[in-house]
Amino acid sequence: MLRAVDSDLAPSDERQDPRLLRAIDAVAPGTQLREGIDNIVHARTGGLIVVGELEEIGFMLSGGIKLDVEYTPALLYQVAKMDGAIVVDSDASRITWANVQMMPDPTIHSAETGTRHRTAERVSKQVDALVIAISQRRDVVSIYVDGVKYILEDIPSVLAKSNQALATLTTYRTRLDDLSQRLTSSELRGNVFLYDALAVLQRSELVSRMATEVERYIVELGTEGRLIEMQLEEAMVGVAAQRIALIRDYAVEDTEESVERIAISLAKLPHQDLLDFGTLAEQLGYDRKVNTQDFAVEPRGYRILGEVPRLPRLAIQKLVHRFGSLEELLAAPDSAIEAVEGIGEARTRDIREGIRRLRETVRADQTFTR
Repeated sequence: MLRAVDSDLAPSDERQDPRLLRAIDAVAPGTQLREGIDNIVHARTGGLIVVGELEEIGFMLSGGIKLDVEYTPALLYQVAKMDGAIVVDSDASRITWANVQMMPDPTIHSAETGTRHRTAERVSKQVDALVIAISQRRDVVSIYVDGVKYILEDIPSVLAKSNQALATLTTYRTRLDDLSQRLTSSELRGNVFLYDALAVLQRSELVSRMATEVERYIVELGTEGRLIEMQLEEAMVGVAAQRIALIRDYAVEDTEESVERIAISLAKLPHQDLLDFGTLAEQLGYDRKVNTQDFAVEPRGYRILGEVPRLPRLAIQKLVHRFGSLEELLAAPDSAIEAVEGIGEARTRDIREGIRRLRETVRADQTFTR
């Protein structure tokens, strides 16, 4: 993991910043840049590497050797034996300068004590560049982007943390599936309370947030994270679609704009607010003071229809707009469903069969868990 150390510019969750994710990706295992960094770490020579375009950083270079040669990990290791900084272009394809002294604005505040790290922090604050400081004695690699410092941990540590996060995600997903089954059963019986829907919405958001944590580990692991990535993809099948369908089913206002707004707002909720069902109800457009356990609601049918194989999204929308609720759809005769544009006799049979199988699955799961 990349660990936030110090910054007066750091946002609430630094690793969500796309610039930092790009920086992590640039130094991930499997990249040429990471191979060169690892060589320097193992040799204990230390180094200061500035990754950026000369047009941006040229004004603060002093002295040094102009190289402008193709980047290789071996060459980076060789030029790091000299005391000065190394300048690499923004795509890490060429080493442009070596043994150069960086001269950032000395009035820029720095919380660092060592000369190399203080220079790195100031450079990153002053220009658009990725700065990498490699400690000579402690085998520590620090990266700086926009003045925010992160320390790269060794791969075994990141793997251990990613596996732990993945195990937590799996537990969350199991709980989400249980709650979803209960909600499906309640929807098919026509007996849904707001609490039921909010419980699934809360859990789906928690699963999504945990998945984001795992994704960050995968970025830092680079080629070492392929197995974790495959496991994450398997664990997240259907979660995003179910989350959106749930919002469409139970939000007071069912429009593309409102659904997008609610989804974004939920993602930004602080963790403590996410645990508050009153806040979640408010996100969907209800009074936050409503008693969610006694407040009956009626799903529009997006979730259930989304479980019917090969039923297009546009067809689902037309069915919901025609009948208004899942209860009305289930009670409608086949002729009324067939009359909806784009449905017809064949899809009506598919819908009936899909819902029948869904009922059987729910009954079987409930019998098994008793």
